[in-house]
This record gives sequence, C-alpha cells and structure tokens, in this order.
Amino acid sequence: MIRLASSSPTRAALLKSAGIEFIQQSVDFDEDSIVATSPKNFVYKATIGKFEANLRAFGYEDFPLLVADTVVTSRGLLLRKARCADDARNILLTQSQSITSIITCMIFQSPEMKIIDISKTEYLFEAFDMDDVDSYIESGEWRGKAGACMVEGFCKKYIKSTKGYESTAMGLNTNLLRGLLF
Repeated sequence: MIRLASSSPTRAALLKSAGIEFIQQSVDFDEDSIVATSPKNFVYKATIGKFEANLRAFGYEDFPLLVADTVVTSRGLLLRKARCADDARNILLTQSQSITSIITCMIFQSPEMKIIDISKTEYLFEAFDMDDVDSYIESGEWRGKAGACMVEGFCKKYIKSTKGYESTAMGLNTNLLRGLLF
C-alpha cells in the first residue's frame, strides 16, 4: 500500500489499473511561484515542492509516499493548465498538427528507497477538427489537465505517432513504478 499525494483522479485510475494498492491524500502546493528555465526544470521544481509539502504532512514511514507533476510543451512553449475556455482553445491549437511533449516527474519514497524519475512521451498530432475542439471545450474535461491535453480522450484520435508510455503522458510512469514495487 502506498500514499498517492495527488488529488488527480487520472493518477488514481492509473494506479488502480496497474494493480497498485494506494490511499489518496495530499496537501496543496502553489506552483505559480516557480521560476524555471525549461519545462523539465519546471516539472522537477513543482514535484520537489509537492514532495516536500506532503513529506511534512504525512512522512513516508507508514506508507511509501508517491508525488508527481506533469507539464506539456509544444512549439517551444510551456503549456500549463488552462485557466478558462479561451486559454484551453489556444493551448490546444498550439498542439494541433505539431509535436507535443508530455513530461512527468515522480518521486517515490519508502523506508528502503527514494526514486526521482523524469519521463517524457512525445506525440505527433494531426490537425484538430475545430468542431471537436469546441465540443471538448464545452465538455469541461480539459479542466485541471496540463496543456488541456487528454491523450486517453480528446487527443487520442489525432495521434499520428508516439514515443514513450501513455501512462507517463497521463501523469504517472506506472511501468517504472510497477518494476519498483513488484
């Protein structure tokens, strides 16, 4: 049993699908103050900040602690969580007909080990249909998603090619995590 220090329902679903038992508890960390020189640096700093906040709150002695953060980058831009529908539309149009990288950093700490991993999955997307974009925006499913991107949902039918693991793109490298735990 591990403690998932994330409120993400997608990360919880990934752990469940991977057969990893967990409890889900987390404290908030404000990412808006992070200054970073690259997307990889940003996701690392955000994950370290979340890890330290959750470590203070919960420790790792009773349950190993798992913390993660994800960023999306396309056309040289760091694409954070959209703040509104117009922001989500602009972020999605940046990814349309482009290579989009989804970078996830995770920290796993137990009494026996501490692992820090930064993994990347790249997608080449076909051009997004504007009616699909509008429907997706109206659905609200983009809320809380890095880069407003859902490779398991809206973006799936536009994927031309993939390099990396879908779980990494969804917010957690369960391939690596399963190897650590089993």
